[in-house]
Amino acid sequence: MSEGQQSRSKLLSWSQRLSKLFLEPQDQEQLVELIRSASERHILDAEALSIVEGALSVAQMQARDIMIPRSQVVMLSRDASQEDILKLMTETAHSRFPVIDDDRDDVIGILLAKDVLSMVVSTGKFEFDLRELLRPAVFIPESKRLNVLLSEFRIRRNHMAIVVDEYGGVAGMVTIENVLEQIVGEIEDEHDIDSDAPILQRDESTYAIKALTELEEFNERFDAGWSDDDFDTVGGFITNQFGHLPERGEMIAVGDFEFTVIRSDNRRLHLLEMKIVSGTGDRT
Repeated sequence: MSEGQQSRSKLLSWSQRLSKLFLEPQDQEQLVELIRSASERHILDAEALSIVEGALSVAQMQARDIMIPRSQVVMLSRDASQEDILKLMTETAHSRFPVIDDDRDDVIGILLAKDVLSMVVSTGKFEFDLRELLRPAVFIPESKRLNVLLSEFRIRRNHMAIVVDEYGGVAGMVTIENVLEQIVGEIEDEHDIDSDAPILQRDESTYAIKALTELEEFNERFDAGWSDDDFDTVGGFITNQFGHLPERGEMIAVGDFEFTVIRSDNRRLHLLEMKIVSGTGDRT
């Protein structure tokens, strides 16, 4: 073989190796780069890219990373009256409630709203024994990997798990929706508004407002005059007014407006309902 042929052979060999490295990522970081490259070349669209990246990240995350903190978990006491249970279900619109015994570390089961409704329909009156309707609670450690948890949710047909710390105390709660949101992004509900509409008027005095709406835009539309020196968004301003991160259903009056939290998580507000309680109105 001539020297030129040998050079071409070596070049081909190295080219094949480089091609193999490109087509066969050696780790997750290289895989992500390859997928992003495919998106840049329009082989994958942006939504598909986001889902793939989310699925990959789930394998690296643990329950503690996304759990709803214990302080924000809506729980029922085993001694709660039937009226209190109905009121809580109506106010929160949740479908599942951990039921506790003596304290928040002692979860004795899970109450499903559909079980209560089924009992009411079958008997024709709102009377039931809470203990008879309880379903077993699933407990997981804070270190539980999300991909494993999602698989267990699917296999066991369970939608909620109680997260416990190393001492056995309740640290928080994780739902299947929490896990899925890490893959597909925030899951919208019936209260959500179009992504291009930060403020949506529902009737003469009621509005749905995204928490990320800029204060400047809110001020211009409602002539509110709120200072945006410390906060850029409506959500940041309202959270400061509460003095804590509010949960769904919490209400606060600020000036001429009454805000109710429609959706929030353990990090920030997402959606608010606002009612005008004075003569102030839409300036557009």
